[in-house]
Amino acid sequence: MSKLRIVYKKSVIGYAKNQKATVAALGLSRLGQSVIKPDNPAIRGMIFTVRHLVEVEEVADEVMA
Repeated sequence: MSKLRIVYKKSVIGYAKNQKATVAALGLSRLGQSVIKPDNPAIRGMIFTVRHLVEVEEVADEVMA
């Protein structure tokens, strides 16, 4: 199963509450922070909601080991 690296690039200030909550639910709290999440439909949906605030790239599984 592949993983996704999600990088928090743009502040949520001035955006809707659901977008602020989605960024927090992804585990992002500071600009420039990155998290690695599994690539599944739930995470993809969260990313779609805040796609203008984050950058996403696929990460190979062997990088995690």
